[in-house]
Amino acid sequence: MIFLFLPAFMINFETFTLDNGLRVIVHEDPNVQIAVLNVLYDVGSKDEDPELTGFAHLFEHLMFGGSKNISSYDEALQRAGGENNAFTSPDITNYYMTLPSQNIETGFWLESDRMLGLSFDPKVLEVQRSVVIEEFKQRYLNQPYGDVWLKLRPLAYQSHPYRWPTIGKEISHIENVTMEDVKSFFYQHYLPNNATLVVAGNVKTEEIRKCSEKWFGPVPAGNRKERDLPVEPRQKQRREVETSADVPLDSLFMTYHMSGKFDDNYYSADLLGDILGRDKSSRLYSRLVREKKLFHSINAHITGSIDPGLLVINGRVNSGTDPIAAENAIQEVIDEVMDGGVTERELEKVKNQAESSVVFSEMEILNRAMSLAVASLSGDVSIVNQEVEKIRSTSLDDIAAATREILRPDNASVMYYRSKNP
Repeated sequence: MIFLFLPAFMINFETFTLDNGLRVIVHEDPNVQIAVLNVLYDVGSKDEDPELTGFAHLFEHLMFGGSKNISSYDEALQRAGGENNAFTSPDITNYYMTLPSQNIETGFWLESDRMLGLSFDPKVLEVQRSVVIEEFKQRYLNQPYGDVWLKLRPLAYQSHPYRWPTIGKEISHIENVTMEDVKSFFYQHYLPNNATLVVAGNVKTEEIRKCSEKWFGPVPAGNRKERDLPVEPRQKQRREVETSADVPLDSLFMTYHMSGKFDDNYYSADLLGDILGRDKSSRLYSRLVREKKLFHSINAHITGSIDPGLLVINGRVNSGTDPIAAENAIQEVIDEVMDGGVTERELEKVKNQAESSVVFSEMEILNRAMSLAVASLSGDVSIVNQEVEKIRSTSLDDIAAATREILRPDNASVMYYRSKNP
């Protein structure tokens, strides 16, 4: 048996907090010529009003529409040789840029100004509202299988706000957003005391400390909205739903509740998902695609949520196979894992793959910055350097315990997505 042990990349960092509550993390790497400036706001779609969903994602767009003293964010950054982007998830909203390290102060100027306040221009709201509505239609309503998570999330979650996707429950929620809603959301969540700033690359900590004090120090702390989310109760009964659409093949989606990202059991669940369906050598693919030819494709993955998330099995069913029969075949594979466990070789293979993914990802300075920002949400940034060890230390007993807890039949939510095509 071959054991692959890559050298773990230790991310060095220093942290400090400004008087207004902004957490700052600095990662020095003199081997690169660029700098990364990453601002993570601790707000995602899980923080939305259930009657005004999709708002965190809309707000991501609004943040590029001009700030208090700067009319064009992109134009100013491009003049400094920089690039930027952002993303929203159920847990966070993250803004990041890369630029030549000698121009890092331009990034501080831009990000601090929009943290200070947006332009709150009604024209910007209307433009970005239209952009998001069009995205909703193209990616979720008019694309094959695009509406899966619009229907699957509310099946899997009954209480927690993970029950709607980041794009929102429905277009009308975006259509009804007012400027008063925009201002309220901004002053509740887009605050220095609700954010983490990570600066990484060819920079010096003392220089970053001075820039942080200069540009972000004057931004006043706000009344941060305390998070008080409903806890998803333990699922005790199987759930299922059936839907149909004009798609090429029947599909089957199965979700199982699992622990959150910072939980001790997280990596056991992640590796279990890899054993089941990470690639073409996995249990599900080998048995149900290659041998039995019941599925055109099948995979298993986890949602990676900070709060308790989901292990998801998704397969496209071959023509002539009923989805219920396909589900029974998946259950047979699950039962084999439940009763007989997994082999040492299987576990070592997925551990090697997971470790490689971590190590190769962290070769990119931008990925290191993002990892530091997310780690800060745990309350202990140093966990960013513990991931490889946690993967390595996962045992066969850990996988067996995860299998028993997660893959319980009464923990399953199943969606049969049938094709209308003959």
